Amino acid sequence: MDNQRLILFVALSVIILLLWQAWEQERQVRAPQTPTETAVQREIPQPPSEQRGAQTKAAEAPKAGAEILERGERVLVTTDLLRAEIDTHGGDLRVLSLLNYPLTLGEPGKSVRLLNDSLPDLFVAQSGLIGREGAWPNHKTAYRPDKTQYQLADNQDTLEARLEWSGPEGVRVTKTFTFRRNDYLVDVSYTVRNGGKEAREFFLYNQLLRTQIAEEGGIFAAMPSYQGAVIYSPEKKYEKVGFSDMVDKRLQREVRGGWVAMLQHYFVGVWLPPATDNLLFYSDVHNGARYVIGYKSLVPTQVAAGQTATLGARLYAGPKEQKRLEQLPEGVSLTVDFGWLTVIAAPLFWVLDFIHRWVGNWGWAIVLLTALIKLAFYPLSAASYKSMAHMKKVQPKLQALKERYKDDKQKLNQAMMEMYKTEKINPLGGCLPILIQIPVFIALYWVLLESVELRQAPWALWIKDLSAPDPFYVLPVLMGVTMFAQTWLNPQPLDPIQQKVMLAMPLMFTVFFLFFPAGLVLYWVAQNLFSIAQQWWITRSIEGAAKS
Repeated sequence: MDNQRLILFVALSVIILLLWQAWEQERQVRAPQTPTETAVQREIPQPPSEQRGAQTKAAEAPKAGAEILERGERVLVTTDLLRAEIDTHGGDLRVLSLLNYPLTLGEPGKSVRLLNDSLPDLFVAQSGLIGREGAWPNHKTAYRPDKTQYQLADNQDTLEARLEWSGPEGVRVTKTFTFRRNDYLVDVSYTVRNGGKEAREFFLYNQLLRTQIAEEGGIFAAMPSYQGAVIYSPEKKYEKVGFSDMVDKRLQREVRGGWVAMLQHYFVGVWLPPATDNLLFYSDVHNGARYVIGYKSLVPTQVAAGQTATLGARLYAGPKEQKRLEQLPEGVSLTVDFGWLTVIAAPLFWVLDFIHRWVGNWGWAIVLLTALIKLAFYPLSAASYKSMAHMKKVQPKLQALKERYKDDKQKLNQAMMEMYKTEKINPLGGCLPILIQIPVFIALYWVLLESVELRQAPWALWIKDLSAPDPFYVLPVLMGVTMFAQTWLNPQPLDPIQQKVMLAMPLMFTVFFLFFPAGLVLYWVAQNLFSIAQQWWITRSIEGAAKS
């Protein structure tokens, strides 16, 4: 088999694999079908729902200025990491800005707004209490705030924002949001005081409501990061519940422990109930365009007359920083979605992060990671380049065989295989390193695409964001040049058409890499340079040995 033909096939396979990954990501892996409601589930009061359309088919994304959630008075909370707005209508966490994450490099004062109650990018955290009898405060109830502004002082580590609700029959509820320094976790608790004459019982629910927003970025957005809901249970582990899944079938599942989340690129909102609670996971679609993922407790909380009960959950709303996610309950770290090559991508990120702690620059960390990968595969690469060098040495003999048997391909192939055997050459020996690089390449792509740590991370000179394409296309051009140099060092195909194709490959890949993250192109340039140096040295050594 012609070595160059196989290399061309492998190179094109990279493109096919990437496009397949994009298609798989876009269609969103469906969660397993859930059982129908049990009698226990039907007995549990349902959270108040928005008006559902007559049909919940996929709707167009809402436009700015369209209907928004009803608003009350705002309670402003500012910590070292967050600027939050809590609405007294429902006690929802409506707005959450991440102060350490600029929206763009050119506007450091404008932070990413993760939670937002304005269309089209609607994303809010809602919660409430429900019961079989009597009134309870939910995400449509009006609360009274203690204060309307809170600021975490320099000498404070925690800050509490309280809302009050008074119901009939002497029931009073305090909803408390607890914020902490250097933390994206928010405790949301309910303290219920039963001033009546009879015992009361109620259930807690927490949910995330958002609209679906299309990825931006032109051609580069052909491989988007997953956006949608996720549920995690000890039995079935990590499961994606795409927006289309919610439209097709409402989720209803009993679990013990676990959590629910809404993902977007680099950031996530996760409701974290107590690990031992019996829960009902559910989903819903409001007005065909607002998607809900949430849970409610299956076991009611009872509070006797004259007594007080407290319950709640934690909300993580922030960046998918892997060190922070690892401190959260099991499975939350999987929201950093490296796709089907997580088994390779996760160790790659660990090594990359380890190097970064020493050098302090993600770009140089990528270069050093490339060097380590080349060292790890040195025996395979050396064998490959030796095979290529031997192939290049026998090129004149192969050309002579082609001229001799130009009208008989079968005899030509037999003669070539006999020569390979005599010269002890493996015509496929140069392909193994390329095959190995394909999964590493794709895994590193997802590391760079999905790791918030590399978001807006500079390297040097004009490269201010390794997760975005090179604005001046210098790295893609360098990649093309180094790829052409590698092609020149390799033995040339005997077929003139294949020669032209191999010479065109660097140009094709240069165009393709124009839209890749600069960090990924930097990796490819570095590995090309290391490969060129290694291949030149091995080829020179073999040619020198042949002359002597």
